[in-house]
Amino acid sequence: MANTRGNIEERQVVLVTGTSSGIGQACAAHLHRRGCRVYGTIRRPQPIPGSFEMIQMDVDSDESVQGGIALVYEREGRLDVVVNNAGCHFAGAIEDTSIEEAKAQFETDFFGVMRVCRAALPIMRAQRSGTIINISSIGGLLGMPFQGLYSASKHAVEGMSEALSMEVRPFGIRVVLVEPGDMRTGVTAARRRTAQSLANAAYQARFGSAMQVVEHDETHGASPDQVARLVERIIRSRSPRLRYVVGPFYETVSVVAKKVLPPRLFEWIIAKYYHV
Repeated sequence: MANTRGNIEERQVVLVTGTSSGIGQACAAHLHRRGCRVYGTIRRPQPIPGSFEMIQMDVDSDESVQGGIALVYEREGRLDVVVNNAGCHFAGAIEDTSIEEAKAQFETDFFGVMRVCRAALPIMRAQRSGTIINISSIGGLLGMPFQGLYSASKHAVEGMSEALSMEVRPFGIRVVLVEPGDMRTGVTAARRRTAQSLANAAYQARFGSAMQVVEHDETHGASPDQVARLVERIIRSRSPRLRYVVGPFYETVSVVAKKVLPPRLFEWIIAKYYHV
């Protein structure tokens, strides 16, 4: 079996979830160009530019995930790297978020990651090597107003990944968190506003102001290729760190600021930034 801590030119087998656009597509295309055998997943069939292999897989479904991982293993006989990128994004005040919408957020962003990890781990344990890269977010380190359930799902991925890293290290498996800031991806157009946020006047003005800031930062954000290059560096590394923050400087600095500033002062700065 190939060792994921070796050189990327060993043509490692890589599974990237959520490759219809954005970070997932950038990672899959870049790693394919760099010599990996890449399988990208997509929930619904559609033409995707690029020459990496595409398979249909829905991370919300146990059966679909098991089938996708089994297909890759059947074809390749190994699985060296998993990049958990598939996700969704609800926006709205906590009060305006239904339990059903909150469950949908977690179904994809947390349980989807967990499903893929659970399906990939038996293969990686057997081969005594592997790298799992979970695409989190700076929102997994900071609570963002009117994106509370998205932040919560990413915080959950952070905690799970910390525990998983300790559990699987004896098997030669590395777990890494990548925490992007705002990127120019399709998330801006795909984001769903909670149903109640369109009807409840209590939060509408501040919600609108906050989302204007968010959408401006996303459309002027970094290229997802920045994340793709980072993922390649992680795969190349013999001893990758647990966490890598990537994105605009002012966002990456906010992660440090949260650690050193008094909590109420940091909260005030974030609230002012988002005009809430």
